[in-house]
Amino acid sequence: MRYLQLLVFGLIGLSVPVFAADKNLDILGTYDDWTAYIYTDQGNKTCYMATEPIKSVGKYKVRDDVFLFVTHHPTEKEFDIVNVMAGYTYKKGSKPSLTIDKNKAVSLVSHADTAWAKDSDTDKKLVAQMKKGSTAVLKGTSARGTLTTDTFSMKGFSKAYHDIQKACGRE
Repeated sequence: MRYLQLLVFGLIGLSVPVFAADKNLDILGTYDDWTAYIYTDQGNKTCYMATEPIKSVGKYKVRDDVFLFVTHHPTEKEFDIVNVMAGYTYKKGSKPSLTIDKNKAVSLVSHADTAWAKDSDTDKKLVAQMKKGSTAVLKGTSARGTLTTDTFSMKGFSKAYHDIQKACGRE
């Protein structure tokens, strides 16, 4: 179930600019480098926050948008889901990693252009680090073998997180 939700959410997440005109999507607020959203479909809420890299390094010519997300699905009782959209298809079997500041790198599970934490305990650990951190670094390998490093700012994370907590009844 978790894999399917992340895959579906990833498709929605990629389309954030397209959904901006969707009456079911509201921006809760933008805080420095993070924006908080709530998406409501048939009475079910999905609260999420997203940011784009402040720096991307890799020898690629073309790459789609890259995002780091934290998501709450209260209907499914799933909270603090951390996932990324790489902007390319990951190399099959590759294990992208996410490092918050100087903490130990966390291996992610990848499929197509999405990667996520292996379980909810890892999600919670990452979110706790993100609340205290200043940067997150995502390292991955594309299907073509291109190594990439994306750096995300945690500036505004706590305020955006507060908004999604409140919007999805976690406060």
